[in-house]
Amino acid sequence: MIFDVDGVMTDGTLYYSERGEELKAFNIQDGHGIKMLRQYGVEVALITARNSRAVELRAANLGIAQLYQGVEDKRGAYAALLAQLGLAAEQSGYMGDDLLDLPLITRCGFAATVPAAPEALRSRAHYVTRALGGHGAVREVCEFILRAQGALERAISAHLQ
Repeated sequence: MIFDVDGVMTDGTLYYSERGEELKAFNIQDGHGIKMLRQYGVEVALITARNSRAVELRAANLGIAQLYQGVEDKRGAYAALLAQLGLAAEQSGYMGDDLLDLPLITRCGFAATVPAAPEALRSRAHYVTRALGGHGAVREVCEFILRAQGALERAISAHLQ
């Protein structure tokens, strides 16, 4: 499963410190959803148009090795990722929130987006979250995938032991 970052893993707001550092806020439940996906064998990658040290740190914290930053035309990174993993496009999933994501939304096997995305994305996505980007949307998609694979109850039960 491939995720965009700004507007999906964050609410899309950019914060700058007094020193000019770009800051981002990430949802802890989204992060746990990604960890659950990885635990149940789903490879997770990030493709984002911006470059951010915060994203690099978040990816490392979540154990995401496949991180593509500064990629405005995401098709190249997507093709390289699929080739590296030996996957066809229909075996991949993608979650994005804006027009830069449209080429991947229309190529992947499972496309998800957030309610604030343009109609062009919402109308082409297989799944539109109820939660907003940066506020549980990623977790919602992770649980949707785990439920579809029959693994969600096992993931929940693991926390009861």
